[in-house]
Amino acid sequence: MRGIGAVALFAGRGLVRLRPFYPRAFATQLVQIGWLSLPVVGLTALFTGAALALQIHSGGARFQASDVVPAIVAIGMVRELGPVLGGLMVAARVASSIAAEIGTMRVTEQIDALVTLSTDPVRWLVTPRLWAATLTVPLLVAVGDSIGIMGGWLVGTQSLGFNSTAYLANSWAYLEGWDVLSGLVKGAAFGLIVATSGCWFGMRSGRGAEGVGQATKAAVVAAAVGILAANFILTGLFFE
Repeated sequence: MRGIGAVALFAGRGLVRLRPFYPRAFATQLVQIGWLSLPVVGLTALFTGAALALQIHSGGARFQASDVVPAIVAIGMVRELGPVLGGLMVAARVASSIAAEIGTMRVTEQIDALVTLSTDPVRWLVTPRLWAATLTVPLLVAVGDSIGIMGGWLVGTQSLGFNSTAYLANSWAYLEGWDVLSGLVKGAAFGLIVATSGCWFGMRSGRGAEGVGQATKAAVVAAAVGILAANFILTGLFFE
């Protein structure tokens, strides 16, 4: 509990220390975290939606309920699989990168140099990454949801015999606005968890290559576990 409190305070300080604001550093992190993560998130969503359609059709056929494939694929992607798998892919790519970068700066005493130059390391290193991840991961989730639904549509129309127009109509008919919004809120929370994990372990990296490696590993593990735990808590709050 003490550790969770320390991380929460660290994230809070990173979010509120906006002055002075460094727009170039923020824009760089938007590209690194958001744009460059789009291919892996998109591919993950595509194959997940396609596999989900196959699984739902196979299971539903046992109960003569295979017609529910479009609705379940859409709801499953938007509520659960899109945010969680997107967050995990971003965690694997971004948390490790942030921890390694900041950890290397710690080892090479670049962070000490920032302090010597009267530059707050939190404002320069942590704040742009926290805000960039919090803002971009929901956008990645939205794109991933759409691609995942299209993956299910592709399998449904090409392999399972669904009519294209009817499949899309059923997909959207059973979706509610709160389903989409809850997934985006999860994405924002997951982005904050990913960036916080990377920055926290990077700032506390041990000396040498071994210390940076351990910080990177710990950041990815903590981000993944944090995403799964936060998903359970948010799901309980949203849909109980």
